[in-house]
Amino acid sequence: MFSYVKDLGIDVLFKGHNFLRLMGGLLVTLKISLISIAISVVLGLAFGILMQKKNIAVRVVSRIYIDFIRIMPQLVLLFIVYFGSTRAFRINLTGELSAIIVFSLWGIAEMGEIVRGSLSSVSNHQYESAEALGLSRLQTFIYVILPQSLRRIIPISINLITRMIKTTSLVLMIGVVEMIKVAQQIIEANRMLSKNAAFGVYLVVFILYFLICWPISVLSMKLEKRWKQC
Repeated sequence: MFSYVKDLGIDVLFKGHNFLRLMGGLLVTLKISLISIAISVVLGLAFGILMQKKNIAVRVVSRIYIDFIRIMPQLVLLFIVYFGSTRAFRINLTGELSAIIVFSLWGIAEMGEIVRGSLSSVSNHQYESAEALGLSRLQTFIYVILPQSLRRIIPISINLITRMIKTTSLVLMIGVVEMIKVAQQIIEANRMLSKNAAFGVYLVVFILYFLICWPISVLSMKLEKRWKQC
């Protein structure tokens, strides 16, 4: 068994504190992801509702923001925030804080568009029926529109969450010591001792990402299937 593990290059993770270091990198990945996701969900909901306003200025500004975030690669945004802010504004941001800012900006834009699309998909008959029952606009939104929209929002937003978790791997480019950065360090330190170190370490990284993201994806599919039957 040990010989098989050694052939795959996984044995290097059991030398010294390598596996604990990899788990420490995983915690950094989860920290950046969870904080960014929390900010994105809260502000994205507010942003999506705001985009429903018929104010032209609000619609134009929100459209520019969404298009800018979608067109610009996250890696470029990371460079702009981490390196650019230091030179342009003389603000020393840590790599982790820069990553949280960038992924939150991205998540808010994506979440806002999901919320806007879900709210827009609710039939006008729902508004008219609520008005006929004497409900105010606020009551209509809370008791009629929002519950129906959540059925569309939650499965799609869960898929966004998995994308955000996986995309955090980009932070290694600005020096954040997260899981993939730690994996690279372990591989470099053991390259002469194990020719398959890269395969084994990255295989474990893949498994860890899978164990985090797969249950979330399954939850999304189950919710979507359940609500389609309702």
